[in-house]
Amino acid sequence: MSSPILQMKDIEKHFGPVIALAGVSVDVHQGECHCLLGDNGAGKSTFIKTMSGVHKATKGEILFEGKPMNFQRPRDAISAGIATVYQDLAMIPLMSVSRNFFMGNEPIRNIGPLKFFDHKRANEITMSEMSKMGINLRGPDQAVGTLSGGERQTVAIARAVYFGAKVLILDEPTSALGVRQTSNVLATINMVRKLGVAVVFITHNVRHAMAVGDRFTVLNRGKTFGTASRGDVSPEELQDMMAGGQELATLEGSLGGTV
Repeated sequence: MSSPILQMKDIEKHFGPVIALAGVSVDVHQGECHCLLGDNGAGKSTFIKTMSGVHKATKGEILFEGKPMNFQRPRDAISAGIATVYQDLAMIPLMSVSRNFFMGNEPIRNIGPLKFFDHKRANEITMSEMSKMGINLRGPDQAVGTLSGGERQTVAIARAVYFGAKVLILDEPTSALGVRQTSNVLATINMVRKLGVAVVFITHNVRHAMAVGDRFTVLNRGKTFGTASRGDVSPEELQDMMAGGQELATLEGSLGGTV
């Protein structure tokens, strides 16, 4: 396997007396889907916010393409090639797909001394990029709010890839979706991985992780139980690690084996 494109080494994050992360290490390779699993409160959100420049680590080291990084803000991580798609997607429902796709990065057309948003170019690129992801829009002027949840996720993913993401962090992209929409998003993740982009897939759903993941890291109360590769760990083992192993066994016994 090639050298990791992103390495998080012994990351600690303290919020006053609260230790949210206690020495978490993860490495991510190009063209792989690395699943970060954990229940609510496991530290997933804090970890990805540290990875993407929202939080500054209290201790530890971040290496990107072998070079030490000191992200001061999310823009630093984005400039390096680390893009994050959060659950809220940061889209305006009544605005067209193409305007959402290029929001903040609008193509400009010059007419004499004046500058205008290049609708034609934006529309052509949007239709092309969405088609690559398997989404056939009625047209680029279609309002984002008329798309399904899975399609909106795909717009956000396609946008990040088009603008040069080398590492794509997906924050619970399937948590609020139905079965069909979830399948579409998982297919998009698989497609992006095949393009050579490294995907960090944050989820608490083991089935979704096993569908597309190459490697799996489990967080529990700010600590990691290590990383396992596909074929070396079963869904049941991942679920057990997420729940804390012995804690789940004890609870299952007290409830008569119904957990």
